[in-house]
Amino acid sequence: MFSTNHILKSTLFLAIGVLFISCGTQEFSKNRLLEYDGKFPDESGNGVEITFSDSGRVSFEIFAPLLNKYNGDHPYMDCPEGVKIVSYDSRGEQEAVLTADYAISEENPQRMEARSHVIITNVKNGDTLKTEKIIWDKSSKRIYSDVEVRQIRSDGTVNIGDGFDADERFTKYTVRNPRGEIIADDL
Repeated sequence: MFSTNHILKSTLFLAIGVLFISCGTQEFSKNRLLEYDGKFPDESGNGVEITFSDSGRVSFEIFAPLLNKYNGDHPYMDCPEGVKIVSYDSRGEQEAVLTADYAISEENPQRMEARSHVIITNVKNGDTLKTEKIIWDKSSKRIYSDVEVRQIRSDGTVNIGDGFDADERFTKYTVRNPRGEIIADDL
């Protein structure tokens, strides 16, 4: 009923069809790897390290496993796989370290927002703040949060607040509406 020639043609068409389907799926998967929240970045980099300096002195370093840059009317960069930011004093010593699961930096207004498991540690005095969101306003050189924050002091004291305000190097900060433990030696 079926000739050898007919079976070969059918097999060839089936093989070509599978090849096109698998190539199309593979191309689709490659494109999906570059897509974040329905957008494609204009530039993307893996294992990114950025150093900011002033008069030859390092002031900040940013480390990100993945950094995406989006152009357009409202350009921004994001770090969908987390970020680590280290600030340094004038002697080149670490002042503070910030880590977060996600960060976005906008050009206008000049601000960076870090979200999800945000931890800021003042290396000099050992204080740590933990929260779910912070905003770094680059023009006013201020870091703040309007969500719950947990302050862990170097002496073990734990305070919870409704947010905080700090200078951009996180050397001076105030927790809003603090409540929690107080360690007192001689009451």
